[in-house]
Amino acid sequence: MRFGILGPLEVTGAAAPADGRREPSYAPQAAKLRVVLGTLLIRANEVVSVESLIDELWPDAPPRTATTTLQVYVSHLRKTLQSADPDNGREALVTRRPGYLLRVGADALDALAFEDLYRRGHQALQASDFATAADLHRRALALWRGPLLSDTPHGPVLEGAAVRLAEARTGALDERIRAELHLGLHRELVAELQELVAEHRMHEEFHTHLMVALYRCGRQAEALRVFTTLRQTLVEELGIEPGPSSSRLRQRILEGDPALARAGGRAAGPSAVTVGPAGTTAAAGRDPGHDGLPAAVADTADGSVTGAAGWSAALGALPAADPCFTGRTEELAELERLLRTAPAGGCVAVTGMPGAGKTALAVEAAHRVADAFPDGRLFLDLRGGAGPGLPPSAGPVLDRLVRASGAPGAAPADGAAADPRLLLVLDGVGSETEVRPLLPALRGAVVLLVARRVPAGLPGLRSVLLGAWRPDEAQRLVGLFTGRAGTRSGTLGTTAALDAGPGLGPDTVAEIAELCGRLPLAVRTAAAQLAARPHWTAAVLADRLRDEGGRLDVLRTGDVDVRSRLLDAYAACPDPQRRAFRLLSLLPPGRFGARQAAAALDLTEPQASAALEALADERLVAVDRDGCRLPELLRLLAVERLALEDPPEVVRAAAERVCRAYADGAAERGRVSDSGARGLVRLARTAYGAGLWALTVRLTDALAGWVPDDAEAVYALALDAARRCADRSAQARMRRSLGELAWQYRRVERAYELFSGALELAREAGDEEEAARALVGLAELRLDGGESAEAAALLESALAALSAPGRARGRYEASRARALLALAQEGRESARAWFGECLELAGALRDQRLEVYALRSLRALSLPPRGGSGPASRAVEIRPGLWRIDPVAVPANPL
Repeated sequence: MRFGILGPLEVTGAAAPADGRREPSYAPQAAKLRVVLGTLLIRANEVVSVESLIDELWPDAPPRTATTTLQVYVSHLRKTLQSADPDNGREALVTRRPGYLLRVGADALDALAFEDLYRRGHQALQASDFATAADLHRRALALWRGPLLSDTPHGPVLEGAAVRLAEARTGALDERIRAELHLGLHRELVAELQELVAEHRMHEEFHTHLMVALYRCGRQAEALRVFTTLRQTLVEELGIEPGPSSSRLRQRILEGDPALARAGGRAAGPSAVTVGPAGTTAAAGRDPGHDGLPAAVADTADGSVTGAAGWSAALGALPAADPCFTGRTEELAELERLLRTAPAGGCVAVTGMPGAGKTALAVEAAHRVADAFPDGRLFLDLRGGAGPGLPPSAGPVLDRLVRASGAPGAAPADGAAADPRLLLVLDGVGSETEVRPLLPALRGAVVLLVARRVPAGLPGLRSVLLGAWRPDEAQRLVGLFTGRAGTRSGTLGTTAALDAGPGLGPDTVAEIAELCGRLPLAVRTAAAQLAARPHWTAAVLADRLRDEGGRLDVLRTGDVDVRSRLLDAYAACPDPQRRAFRLLSLLPPGRFGARQAAAALDLTEPQASAALEALADERLVAVDRDGCRLPELLRLLAVERLALEDPPEVVRAAAERVCRAYADGAAERGRVSDSGARGLVRLARTAYGAGLWALTVRLTDALAGWVPDDAEAVYALALDAARRCADRSAQARMRRSLGELAWQYRRVERAYELFSGALELAREAGDEEEAARALVGLAELRLDGGESAEAAALLESALAALSAPGRARGRYEASRARALLALAQEGRESARAWFGECLELAGALRDQRLEVYALRSLRALSLPPRGGSGPASRAVEIRPGLWRIDPVAVPANPL
């Protein structure tokens, strides 16, 4: 089954007719059905919400029955798809909250095929493989049969997609013509270009292509007339002049530049360099196909390009744009804005933690602002020096580089500011001392610095800070694992997921990205690992990454080692900052503040704040308005270095300070959040490993009813710690907690044993409150077994003991159990009174989870009894999120 949307809607069957006749079309005739199918195809393999489909069907005023009507349309579409593909058609359209999803193969939709061919053609053009680029773009354009879904009404989704794909179609056409100009096909292009400039009267690129084609055909006067027509159109309709590129091309035609008459059809590898007007250096394939070599630059015998000053331009060539560049939409837009508005001599910096993709962002931005820098964009990696600074010849080399590119080496004599004409990307900047001596030679350029730290002290510096990918960007990363990522493809991973392979779905990729801390270098390394090991599945990779102790070992392939990159940043810091970085690894993952850092570092809070700021400057700690955190992979590195570099007694003392600070903080706050509780569990294990028995108990007590995934193991450790410090009350609490878990898992005999042991220990310790809570556990076991009278007696004793002040949590549990007993024996009014008391106690405890449970129970009691005999009608919520179905001694339909 195949679909066509690049023109009128087409749906063809899974098998071609045996007699060779034209395939019948299964496209629905009704306009509304075409709207639904077209919208699902535009977002193929994505869930399209019911609301989006309703907006598309009825943009102005949907009817009251819109949802029901949409369901009818979907049912009709399923029948249509089944007719086209009897085996799999109906299953292709699935219901998935909050809407519907249409599964479409990568080669079954013309729009997906177009975007794939366009992406590959763009990459071939970047690599100067002009024949391949032209062929791929021709094939992409041949898929179009007319405007997008030309026989289908357009709502907001289809209208937006039509604009996007029409722009992509124009881009493919532009790049095909560029490639064919490089191949010397200017005569064949003249007629087509004349038609294009008549249709696109304000599209400058098509006009410049026609000017070049005519010039190469010996029709110089006609080429100049094209520019005159373009200028008249722009001035009359928009009040603007043609851009610098068009004006420079006109000047070259007027001068009869012989270099412009030569086609650039020579194929080149991905690292080839072209030199354009005034010596502009650029990655091969980026030029429009009509930039020749100026007089100041000549080809050398070995094929390299040498400027007038004798400097090799290839050394300063901007790397080709990364076809797999993904995400960073906001940062890229901000960086592009800063570069376009920077004055001559201005500096812009991209900074961030190691592995965040700073260089990739800088190169991508440099390619996007090409039109703003007519004399070129150059690249220099400063990490090639032998020492921490630049070699003495760096200044003269850069000066020759600027002069070879035709950019002014100094400001105008009258001191007037000139527009910048050159962009210089300096990668691997260690400090402002490396850059400051170079600035006098770069006063006519804008300098883009790539550095881990902000090179403070440079006048007028503006910067963009990079961290990890945002969570929403993680949804776009499937393409990194299939080689189909990149913002230029238009789908950002949607189509990539179609052939992602077994187990490589968005959820698995999102987990892998999280385990990599959403750090671009780490995610790319994980993808490379998977590609290098065909016998691995994505699930195998995720499983290996879940092991914190070996995660950095997994993130190493070829000459790329994530640990090594992180270690470089760590090694560059002074000793006090390295020590602070190591000790902060004792804090649980997630956000922390100066108070927690002070405990780890054994400093006052002001001193800890200063230490955190210093680490943030080194990009070893991430800081925002909500607090600080160690990025995930840096945290694992800090754990490794702490074990290797610090004595055990130092680590134990720091762990004790951290555990005590978190236990104190939990006692002040009352109930902790889910993330806070997970941190307490981790610290409880740390305390147990360090032999801090009392702190192990305190941290486990602070969970206050929160149940971790490995709850039994956590409470078992705390029970052992309580035994080791001879705390009978703590032993009773841990046995009771284990008893509650055993009861929930329906291990009744084990639960009875644990509750009885807890009761005995509490009485031996004289802990009346804990003894009463053990009685509540035993009462629930009796109630669960249908022994209501025995349960009532136990609860009466427990409630009496828990009526004293300061025992609200125990009183809540007893009242909850008493409400369930009332529901079984006394009726709904009595149960309502007890649940009302639960609500008051939950408010006093400031425990939202318990409060919501009490409200939910009261609301259920206010409704009429539910009819029916199914499990749902016999279910009782006995604890928050825990339901019992058809319990003994509880009449049917109690709630």
